Amino acid sequence: MRSTRLSLTIPRGCKVVLAVFAALALMAGCGGGSETRGAAPTATAELHDASGRDVGTARFAEDGEGVRILLELHGMPEGVKGVHIHETGSCEPPDFTSAGGHFNPEGKQHGKDNPLGPHAGDLPNVEVGKDGTGRFDTTSDRITLGTGTGSLFDADGSALVVHAGPDDYKSDPSGDSGARVACGVIRKE
Repeated sequence: MRSTRLSLTIPRGCKVVLAVFAALALMAGCGGGSETRGAAPTATAELHDASGRDVGTARFAEDGEGVRILLELHGMPEGVKGVHIHETGSCEPPDFTSAGGHFNPEGKQHGKDNPLGPHAGDLPNVEVGKDGTGRFDTTSDRITLGTGTGSLFDADGSALVVHAGPDDYKSDPSGDSGARVACGVIRKE
């Protein structure tokens, strides 16, 4: 293979401009692909019911709009279920009360339809079909996987809880969504 050498004469004033453009290109990640950028924070929660049976997974990924949450359930009773992030990273069966209340670092009232709400941990309902599966994909700008007020990784962590009934999106403190039927501790990946 024959190589060709390119010779180029650059006027003195242009060398500074080219050096600045080269530096900007390197900072922008255009320097040949050898630079490694920090990956966006991610987390997961493996959900179990009161008997300890695996009933689903939640995946969390930070992006420019907040934290994207993908919840996939299986082996659950049919119906609409309330879903919330709870304030403590503990899921002791059978009632999962160890997860504490809803994640609410700003001290708001419950529900997106409540004028004094919502809690940071309030999420949409999930519908579980006759086959026992349910899924939602949502983004919340009230939480973070990083640091700060809305961090899911404070000193005692947090958990994702699925309730027996639907959240009415307004009743304080829990949306009248009933018993806790599944829980998973949220863990950094």
